[in-house]
Amino acid sequence: MKIIRTSIYIILFFLALGLQQTYAQSYQFKTSGFSVLEKNERGKWGEWSTLDLVNLSVILDTNKHRIVVYSQEIQLFMILNYIEREENDTDITYSFLCKDNEGNECKLSIITRKKQDYRKQLYINYDDRIIVYNIFSV
Repeated sequence: MKIIRTSIYIILFFLALGLQQTYAQSYQFKTSGFSVLEKNERGKWGEWSTLDLVNLSVILDTNKHRIVVYSQEIQLFMILNYIEREENDTDITYSFLCKDNEGNECKLSIITRKKQDYRKQLYINYDDRIIVYNIFSV
């Protein structure tokens, strides 16, 4: 009798576990500008390019595990790993290890600047270049 009761509890437990839904979210941003930093021939970082004003959509979709920047050429980043949130006196950082449309690995970070009126920036870090977008939530 105890074995049957235990079996029923185990079955009910797994049914309840299987019926629970996980709720992923989608976050939408707009860009207001971007800049690029590149390494030179000697492998040293140059200077940031002049900030160009752009109005693009950026979607962080944790359900599909991707980040999309809707620029003239769509930039699709598949999230391979979610990095633990980091916070210090000046910044809150959410980072993701990704692969872009061409299969290149990169690290994307959404950084909130606490001491700059909570301004947000999206950094796309490659070995030889960094692209930064100023973003805001919509």
